[in-house]
Amino acid sequence: MNLTLLRALFWLSLAALPVTGYTADLVESKSEPVVVPEVARRDIELPRFPSNDFNLGLFAGSFATQNFGTSAVEGVRVGYDITEDFFVQSVLAQTKVSDANFRQILPGGVFPKQTEPLRYYNFSVGYNLLPGEVFVGSKYARPFQFYLIAGAGSTSLDSQKHATFNFGSGMRLFYNDYLSLQMDARDHIFSMDLLGTRQRTQNLELSVGATVSF
Repeated sequence: MNLTLLRALFWLSLAALPVTGYTADLVESKSEPVVVPEVARRDIELPRFPSNDFNLGLFAGSFATQNFGTSAVEGVRVGYDITEDFFVQSVLAQTKVSDANFRQILPGGVFPKQTEPLRYYNFSVGYNLLPGEVFVGSKYARPFQFYLIAGAGSTSLDSQKHATFNFGSGMRLFYNDYLSLQMDARDHIFSMDLLGTRQRTQNLELSVGATVSF
């Protein structure tokens, strides 16, 4: 019986030898990676995008001066975009006024000359109320802004300077990142002495122009 037991143990040990070797080979194969990645690293330079926060534009249109008719106006705008919603803008412009109607009633008219230059400048704060896009034709969409604006400045007329408040609205249509078309409507409010009576006047301006951002 002891001999039989020894034979059984012998054959069991022989049967275990291949299994042990296979397991060792399997463990060794798992420790080695199947695919060794060889990716060369490269330096990437991030692109620099222009902020385009500053803008400069020219405009022209009509200026309806209360009591003195409507005449052409032209000027320049300089602005800065504080955020996507708020911006500041400064405007310098010039037009002409005429007292031709008064000269038909009053000898000598109101001004020393029949036509006098009117110049104004102001500083305003704007808010982009409806930024978005509009379609130009059926295939192309362009960025679009509708804004509200208000500010204060000064108006020079007949050698006198008048504190002026302005408010209005406008639209900007961007042709690309640098060029936009702008339409603006504003009311310029200032007081002036007319025939010895101080009167607050409403002076409406409608203009169109082009603006370059940089």
